[in-house]
Amino acid sequence: MEVSDQLLDLRSRFPDGATPDLARSLREHVPEIVKEAVAEIERGVPEYARPHDARYSEVLAQAVEWSIGHFIDLIADPGPPSAEIMAFFREIGVGEAREGRGLDPLQTALRTGAGVAVRRLTEASERTSHPVTAGMIAQVAQAVLSYLDQLAAVVAEGHAEIAARAVGERHNRRRALLDLLLAEPAPRPADLREPARRAEWHLPRTVAALALGEPHPDAPPPSLPDEILPGLHLDRPCLIVPDPSGPGRQQLLRSILRDRVGALGPTVALTELGRSLRWARQALDLAATGVIVHDGLVTSERHIPILLMTQDRDLLERAAARRLAPLMKLRPAQRHRLAQTLLVSLECGFNATQVSGRLQVHAQTIRYRVRQLETFFGDDIYDPAQRLEFHMLLHAWLAIDHATEQD
Repeated sequence: MEVSDQLLDLRSRFPDGATPDLARSLREHVPEIVKEAVAEIERGVPEYARPHDARYSEVLAQAVEWSIGHFIDLIADPGPPSAEIMAFFREIGVGEAREGRGLDPLQTALRTGAGVAVRRLTEASERTSHPVTAGMIAQVAQAVLSYLDQLAAVVAEGHAEIAARAVGERHNRRRALLDLLLAEPAPRPADLREPARRAEWHLPRTVAALALGEPHPDAPPPSLPDEILPGLHLDRPCLIVPDPSGPGRQQLLRSILRDRVGALGPTVALTELGRSLRWARQALDLAATGVIVHDGLVTSERHIPILLMTQDRDLLERAAARRLAPLMKLRPAQRHRLAQTLLVSLECGFNATQVSGRLQVHAQTIRYRVRQLETFFGDDIYDPAQRLEFHMLLHAWLAIDHATEQD
């Protein structure tokens, strides 16, 4: 039941014209109720105990007086709460939010004030010249509590508006900081301190960019810890990850990504963040085409040969056609087996047992394949000066060849 309905029902229990007299008699007790309520609030709610701030105590007393006094006015003439009273309490909510307090202290203060008001008003009602029953007293008490609930809701509106505005302003400051970090030319460290302070973001020693792939259509926005700087507003969204090599970082990033693919760029200093993002996006593109095989999170530093070699796809294909020409004449399956055997053999120093373990193929089969490779390339595959070229080309070419087969 609304407060006005409760009070109308209460009026019906009194003789005609009696409720204005009741309201006048109760109003005489407002000053002592206010004094007692303020004292109890300051004792019971530490956030409101400010003995050296007379102005703050005056505002608290005014809030109690307006709330109780206006309630008594409503007893005489029930109706919607006045706009002035509602605006006043809305501003209280605004002030609480600006001081960085939540609503719990205020809710406690309102309950404390309501307790004093109910106790004193019911005592005063019993002493009036009009007959007051226990039911009427209970109804007065219930109406007081309902009225203060209305005030609390108005306070919460003001608090929520400022809190939402503060969140929006902080979001905008963080967006501006991210844009500054990725700007070209890179900002100086000194130019980042004030924007980072305003964005409430601690400047880390090292960072990395996490390039984000397309999310699932039904996926909610990622839930991000405060330390991660979001760049979800960019055409190609990303996240800025501080201390990317720290403990638990990989697990954290996987939990953020969920069903989304992400590529983590190299760890860099703050002023080199643009480079990290560039490599992260290149790795993400290669993952999207199947060149880099992944499980959701691509760590670009683990794919440097492919990243380097695929910066110019045409150059890579020309180099592979020249250097790996003998393999290009074979059937695709045989070509792939021999290329893979040569790559792993280079990494294992042509130790047939180790290569066998890596490829899960019998060592004798590995030795046979190596003899085939010797007939194609001669001693070039053992030449230290040519190993790097072979290794990088095979890494990149096998990845591209694998992606092409998947298509």
